[in-house]
Amino acid sequence: MSTEIERKFLVADLPDLSSAKRAVVRQGYLTAPDDSTELRLRQKNDTFYLTLKGAGALVRVEREAEISAEQFETFWPETEGRRVEKERFTGELPDGRVFELDVFSGDLAPLRLVEVEFTSEAEAQAYTPPAWFGPDVTADKRYKNKMMAINGVPD
Repeated sequence: MSTEIERKFLVADLPDLSSAKRAVVRQGYLTAPDDSTELRLRQKNDTFYLTLKGAGALVRVEREAEISAEQFETFWPETEGRRVEKERFTGELPDGRVFELDVFSGDLAPLRLVEVEFTSEAEAQAYTPPAWFGPDVTADKRYKNKMMAINGVPD
């Protein structure tokens, strides 16, 4: 079983992204808004995924499988009204950790979020983010992609 340990932050100031990898992402949710488990379709550039994410904030189960474009398109219509579009920039922080910075488009623009994954809960809790990170929203369910796909940008 894969477990994801990550913290999520708003972005105070955009960093230099010239060395980051950029991907165009569209994702939609197959599960109902009140389901604790998320079942998500994601297109990242020309690759397609089906992902299951369990309940939780800092730590949760995550399983992902690559699927074909045809499989993606078969289920994509079922995500209507529960979609997110964004650009994802993946880069390295000065401490060697990897960040994933999402710049949302469409109804969620101009929202920007950044995530950092960790190998343990203790490491995650002890983490001091760089100055360009804004407030920590890890435990704020309104900033989960699924909730924003349904409810829009949090107030």
